[in-house]
Amino acid sequence: MKFSDVIIAVASLVLLGLILDAFLEVGFISMNNDRVADLLSFIIAFLISSLVVGYVFALKIQEDCRIKATGVIDVLSTFTALVFDSIWICNLYGSEWFTEEFNNVFNPSSGWTAYAYAAHAALLVSIVVIIAFVVTFIGLYIGSMLRKPSTKTKE
Repeated sequence: MKFSDVIIAVASLVLLGLILDAFLEVGFISMNNDRVADLLSFIIAFLISSLVVGYVFALKIQEDCRIKATGVIDVLSTFTALVFDSIWICNLYGSEWFTEEFNNVFNPSSGWTAYAYAAHAALLVSIVVIIAFVVTFIGLYIGSMLRKPSTKTKE
């Protein structure tokens, strides 16, 4: 796979994933637990988007070693989605639940220290990154297997 193909696949996967995530979050907004809705919509959106991108780029992925090609796309897309998601979540003006949690944590009566909060946030980000990496890899691999190579590419 050429580097330009990888960049186009990563951009397609991240943009489609973030758009689907926004729509699914609106659909899951009636759930009582916002964090479960966030995580569930994130998993479903990136699974669907990685299946679509894996199917669309299947012929390019099959040119190279399938595991290597999906791994490269997966690592770059997970990092890119993490950056976009972090910017969106950590935006104090765009995310009310983040502001509320931040104010509750650093309330003098809460007992949280800055170190404990940073460790908690790092653990949550690590869990999301691991889930994104696994879900995206599975989706890309299965999506690329759904499309069989044509007879012209075999010859």
